[in-house]
Amino acid sequence: MAELSLQHIDKIYDNNVQAVFDFNLDVKDGELIVLVGPSGCGKSTTLRMVAGLEDISKGHLFLDGKDITQTPAKDRDMAMVFQNYALYGHMTIYENMAFSLTLRKENPNVIHKKVLAAAEILGLTSQLNKKPNQLSGGQRQRVAMGRSIVRSPKVFLFDEPLSNLDAKLRGATRREILLLHKRLKATMLYVTHDQTEALTLADRIVCMSMGYVQQVGTPLELYDAPANIFVASFIGLPPMNLFDAKVAGDELILEDAQSVHVALTPEEKQTLAAYQGKTIVLGIRPENIEEGPGIPMTVSNNENLGMNTLVYGNIGGPGGPKVCAKLKGWVGHTFGDQVQLTIKRKHLFDKETTNAIR
Repeated sequence: MAELSLQHIDKIYDNNVQAVFDFNLDVKDGELIVLVGPSGCGKSTTLRMVAGLEDISKGHLFLDGKDITQTPAKDRDMAMVFQNYALYGHMTIYENMAFSLTLRKENPNVIHKKVLAAAEILGLTSQLNKKPNQLSGGQRQRVAMGRSIVRSPKVFLFDEPLSNLDAKLRGATRREILLLHKRLKATMLYVTHDQTEALTLADRIVCMSMGYVQQVGTPLELYDAPANIFVASFIGLPPMNLFDAKVAGDELILEDAQSVHVALTPEEKQTLAAYQGKTIVLGIRPENIEEGPGIPMTVSNNENLGMNTLVYGNIGGPGGPKVCAKLKGWVGHTFGDQVQLTIKRKHLFDKETTNAIR
């Protein structure tokens, strides 16, 4: 398919508002990259610059080694799938999927073969004579993907394609996109604000905030070794518990609950040698907490999820810092219960820079 390289790309609008700052990324041939972050972080703007729908203010975009920074969108050999499907309501599904090839005046026999092949891949063969309003949201999104497939582009671009679907359809369509990627071995850039989509789809994730790239890595790298507090709190559901804590010898003392002391391993103590007497940020994922001797918690409420239970409460007393623990099984704690928590894994962050302490 294609290799894509974004080098020092900025987006500055006419009113001098900057949406993207020094974006750098090399996308390998056949790689599925997911850009994730909250609304307004610059991820869709970056995708639109790659597509040619937005001008690049600074920097360069390369496709297979060729600088396409100034190349018009129609000549970039990329196909974009939008969240609103962008289908023509007066055309049949077949006509929608064939539309771009018809505009190119390709041989009708070639068009027919490509449309049937794409329809077979996406399970749309029986829907080709219908109109878009006769299909479900998930089916219409598959038509939008099929329209891209028939073009055989070098790069597929997805802009929040599942945001209009309900939870069940999102899961099913997400799996279809993953299977599509494996079958086509295509280079794909995918934008979403949903971290579940990012973790389940991506070969690598680009996590963005306020126009800046915060971290690039595999889903496991962003989950297991977040580069900073933003990534730690954005990736993972429920989000990571974060506490200000003072480093005191071989333990941490929570600033908002000084009766709570968290023991450090020898390795953690060595890592924090330069932080003795200083305040850092302690991060604990809910799934890295279990019941056992250690930190006292006063339960406020439960969310039973079947295989797991989210237990919410306060540590160090009823008015202490809030915490969420993801415990195994169906847990029956009720408001006011006193439990003990053990921490299995800690994440440590510099309070001033917000970067992870390694």
